[in-house]
Amino acid sequence: MSALSIVSSPLPAVSELTAEALDYGRAALSENTMRAYRADWREFQDWCAARGRQSLPASPATVANFASMLADGGKRVPTIARKLAAVRFFHRGADQDNPTDNAGVAAILKGIRRTVGVAPHQKAPATADVIHQMLAHVPKDTLQGKRDRALLLLGFAGAFRRSELVAIKVEDLAFNEQGVDVFLARSKTDQEGKGQSVAILNGKALLPVQRLQEWLDASGITEGPIFRQMSRGGHVQADALTPQSVALIVKKYAAAAGLDVAKLSGHSLRAGFITSAADNRASISRIMEVSRHRDPRSVETYVRRADRYNDHAGDGFL
Repeated sequence: MSALSIVSSPLPAVSELTAEALDYGRAALSENTMRAYRADWREFQDWCAARGRQSLPASPATVANFASMLADGGKRVPTIARKLAAVRFFHRGADQDNPTDNAGVAAILKGIRRTVGVAPHQKAPATADVIHQMLAHVPKDTLQGKRDRALLLLGFAGAFRRSELVAIKVEDLAFNEQGVDVFLARSKTDQEGKGQSVAILNGKALLPVQRLQEWLDASGITEGPIFRQMSRGGHVQADALTPQSVALIVKKYAAAAGLDVAKLSGHSLRAGFITSAADNRASISRIMEVSRHRDPRSVETYVRRADRYNDHAGDGFL
C-alpha cells in the first residue's frame, strides 16, 4: 500500500475488511478529527520526504525528531499529541508497527511537556458585556447584519460549539412562548448521535430567539441550514456557513468594537455564556444543562475564573 493511497482515503484500506466494515470504520472518528488527521499525516509525509526519511513505516527516531521539530516551532503539546496520533492511526490502518509506542519517543514527549508546558492558551470569553459591544456594530437593516446578529446571539445563548452552530437546521427548531428548543442530532459529547436538546431562553436584554426569528423571516429560510453563506450581492445561498466562518464573524465585530481580536474566537461565544452564567451565580448543574459538558470539572474552570474576586481571601484586610 502506498502512502498516497492512505492519505486519499478517509480510512486506510485493509485487505481483510469488507466495504461495509470500512464504512463503519470511517464513522468511528468524527469528520473534523479525520480532516485533522489527514492534514497532519500529509505534514508528516512532507517532513519525511524533505529529509529523505521513510514515513511508512516510520522509525521511532523519525517520530521523535518530528515531535522535537514541532516543539521548536512553537507548537503546543496538545497539537503535537494530535499529530502523533495521526501517525499512529495511519500506521495501524496499514498494519504497520506503531512507531509512537516507544520508550524513546515517550521520553522525548515528557521532555517537551516539561519544557514547553501544558497550560492551555485559552481564548477570552465573549461575555454578555462583550456581546453587547459587538452587537452595537452589527448592521440592523441588512440581511447579512440580521444573520450575523442571530448567529452571535444564538451561539452565545446556547453555548454552542462552532460546528454545532452551523449544523443547526430549521427542522431542529421548536419555538415556544419562552424561547426555542434546539435539537442537536450530534455533537462533540454525543458522537453516537443519541441527540440532545438545548433550551434557548429569549430573555429580556439580548433577545436571541427574537433575533433568530427575524433572520429566518427576512431570509425566507423555511428548511435546511439556518446560517448560510451569502453572495457578494447580499443574496442568501444554499450552503451552510463553515465553522471557520463563525470565528471570522466574531473577529469582524470584535475589531469593529475595538476589542482585542487575537484573544477572541468562535469558541469565545460558548465560553462567554458559561462565564456569564457563572458570574450570575448559576449552579454548575444548570450551566451544564445548556453547555452539555459531561464533566463538572470542565465547567468549574470557568466558575473559578468568574468567581475569583468574590469572597476573596484578602477581602477585609487588603
